[in-house]
Amino acid sequence: MRCDEICTLLEQEYSREYACEWDNVGLLAGRRDKEVKKILLALDATDEVIRMAADSGADMLITHHPMLFSPVKRVTDEDMTGRRLMELIRRDISYYAMHTNYDARGMADLAARFLRMQECTVLEEIRDGEGIGRVGVLEAPMTLKECAEFVKEAFAVPSVRIFGPADAVVRSAAVCPGSGKSTVKEALRFGCDVYITGDIDHHTGIDAVDQGLYIIDAGHYGIEHIFMADVKEYLEKVLTGVHMDCVPVKHPFLVV
Repeated sequence: MRCDEICTLLEQEYSREYACEWDNVGLLAGRRDKEVKKILLALDATDEVIRMAADSGADMLITHHPMLFSPVKRVTDEDMTGRRLMELIRRDISYYAMHTNYDARGMADLAARFLRMQECTVLEEIRDGEGIGRVGVLEAPMTLKECAEFVKEAFAVPSVRIFGPADAVVRSAAVCPGSGKSTVKEALRFGCDVYITGDIDHHTGIDAVDQGLYIIDAGHYGIEHIFMADVKEYLEKVLTGVHMDCVPVKHPFLVV
């Protein structure tokens, strides 16, 4: 199947219209007319992932986070992004990114299902009632520590950080996969007990607690790695004759 046909199928389910204005999604490098027999799915287009795509004979690389956000003035081997682009083009690998459009149309509901949240609504709307994150209630009241253990198990993360007293009881919850600092105000507006997200800094965390919102930080990668298996499952339903692999889940840092 051609690359542009796969792009069309992706955008039927995860329309680019739902991406934030600052985002950069879609086909970012490579040929639209490329015949694709093998796809590799990853969260980020790192050097290791691009090598894996090349070594495995992948024709197309699909990631959640775009490798390109800002305009590129030159493509040379003098910087990291240039080298990555050159390698993708040299290997004739088409590169596609689906970021906040997937956050709105896939990731938010998926994360809420992992947490078995009920009575869900959108945390921050982007367009037409769709948007970033979800707000709802947990299946049953639990302590913040119990909720943290539940998050670890649900997303298979080795550790989480808690802002708030471990014995506090929580029931209403918000989840925002990835970096959730910018939507803390939305979780506060909804009156949530606990906010499950990633990339929360010291001051954001302690200020949230003083306003009555406890936080479980499962890391940026910790929740978002569910992207790979989910998009693979979707593509397997709509594509024939195309082999798909996911990069193994590998958290980017260790807590020692």
